[in-house]
Amino acid sequence: MYRILLTPRWLGLTLVVLLAIPAFVFLGRWQYGRFEERSANSERVTANIEAPPVPLERLAGPGGRVEAADRFRQVSVAGSYDPAHALVVRRRPQDGRPGFYVLTPLVTADGTGVLVNRGWVPAGATADTPPAVPPPPTGQVTVTGRLRQSETEQSSGIRAVSGLPAGQVLLIDAGSIGRQVPYRLLDGYVELISQEPAGASAPEPVPAPDVGAGGGLNLAYAFQWWLFIGVAIGGWILLLRRELAEQRDGQGDGQGPGTPVDAEEARTPST
Repeated sequence: MYRILLTPRWLGLTLVVLLAIPAFVFLGRWQYGRFEERSANSERVTANIEAPPVPLERLAGPGGRVEAADRFRQVSVAGSYDPAHALVVRRRPQDGRPGFYVLTPLVTADGTGVLVNRGWVPAGATADTPPAVPPPPTGQVTVTGRLRQSETEQSSGIRAVSGLPAGQVLLIDAGSIGRQVPYRLLDGYVELISQEPAGASAPEPVPAPDVGAGGGLNLAYAFQWWLFIGVAIGGWILLLRRELAEQRDGQGDGQGPGTPVDAEEARTPST
């Protein structure tokens, strides 16, 4: 009876199941790897957000680069704002509203500068209308904020274009912006949390990052793919048992002793 497994139909079905099993194993392992990666990133970002501030020069000294492991680490830096080289960053919605980030360099005592994202302001009447930006505090200030890496087209998903209105950029890229200021800019930028003195008015603060569930959805997908392995094997077994049962029923109908009607006709004499 199991010779049906050698028929083209069953050979094809068995081959599909045998190919699906390693595919489901691979996809489940890939999703589990994403779960581990995102969970580790979530834990690292959460730890950085909750850690006490450290001096900026410890993580982004002159000539150094901001490491991925230091993203969102709280830092503090003192200096004076340079409003003459302030910029606004386009395409930065917040709470569902279109607007700009306000980017102002902070010049430290040793003459180096660091970009500070002072917060968010709503867009003007048109895309080219300059937004209303509260001025930064004058004199010496101490800024506390989250350290961020410079943005690229790949990391942000935003494509840099030319021809923007004066004073506007699309990417917060310290390397590119540093070529437009008369002092050396440190790598990355600081996302403002607080400053002393606070100033009379200020842009809306940028919310802290939402670290999410740490890849919990990827873990669910991983178990889903592995569950499909059981579904594929169970479905193959179920179809095989059903077909064998139908084959046995068919053989029983063809080889039995006869129906009651046949037996009655055999007892009735012919006339």
